[in-house]
Amino acid sequence: MMRVVDLRSDTVTMPTPAMRQAMFQAEVGDDVYREDPTVTALEELGAATLGKEAGLYVTSGTMGNQVAALAHTKKGDEIICEAEAHIYYYEVAALACLAGAQVRPVAGDRGIMNAAAVRAAIRPRDVHQPDTGLICLENTHNRAGGTCYSQEGLAAIRALADEYNIPVHMDGARIFNAAVATGVAARDIARHADSVQFCLSKGLAAPVGSLLVGSRAFIDKARRFRKMLGGGMRQAGFIAAAGMVALQSMVDRLAEDHAHARLLGEALADLGYAVDLATVQTNIVIFATDGLKIDAPALVARLKDEGVKAGAPGARRVRLVTHFGVGRADIDYVVGVLAKLRKEYQTV
Repeated sequence: MMRVVDLRSDTVTMPTPAMRQAMFQAEVGDDVYREDPTVTALEELGAATLGKEAGLYVTSGTMGNQVAALAHTKKGDEIICEAEAHIYYYEVAALACLAGAQVRPVAGDRGIMNAAAVRAAIRPRDVHQPDTGLICLENTHNRAGGTCYSQEGLAAIRALADEYNIPVHMDGARIFNAAVATGVAARDIARHADSVQFCLSKGLAAPVGSLLVGSRAFIDKARRFRKMLGGGMRQAGFIAAAGMVALQSMVDRLAEDHAHARLLGEALADLGYAVDLATVQTNIVIFATDGLKIDAPALVARLKDEGVKAGAPGARRVRLVTHFGVGRADIDYVVGVLAKLRKEYQTV
């Protein structure tokens, strides 16, 4: 059988044996009635881990982001976010459809906005213009290649938000990757935001779900919007149990994924692929098909023929994501395949 290495996303991870056992043994109840003890425990653990008062278990990162936007803003507001942020780029115009807000996109440096650019995007008080209702930060930044905010950058935006009395939401789908990569505790990253969404089903390898955390008053409001969106679950403790294991045992091992991504990125650069190594900070490697007589979707199809699953976030860009279940031997195999295809498709 052909070897298969799936690097499309860290969402393809499988639950660990400990997660499966925890799911089997989970104590459950009806969470809409606030009677599921495992969901409650997960929400409390997630909030405490990020230094917030309360948490809310949601089905996905997208739901967490959208519930946050609904809770923070009013219809007709404007939301500042980076020009290729997930909440703007990949969430089906939900900010417009659900929250009734429009986006003010700001170009970042490798996905990272600076305070000066955010300040320039804040609307003056003017009857002709919308109110700036929310600043959204993505950490790590998906389309930029898994890049991280510095503490200084976050603090500057937080100070600006306080100056204008604007809340800050962090799409921290991979906040624990940011914490491991920068050596800064997740709670110290999260303190710069009023609310944070983070995924359990990406690098932490739980099968389902994300958490939204913030103040108790904010989460009470967010809970109503979760219900409005159909996100109220009943005996959800069966899946929340896996999330407990993920938070308690799967964070530190993210360093292994980062090491594999760095190894892969450097190998691709050595082979002559167009990869910006400054973006390979966590577990995502993006390279361009510059210098190849093949575009990204076609190259992804050829990789699949060789047993390597990848993504194409653009006509000339290929994305590879390392995660739990992908080992050093898998990385070596992928490098070998890409070396072969480089010789096959290089223009010179």
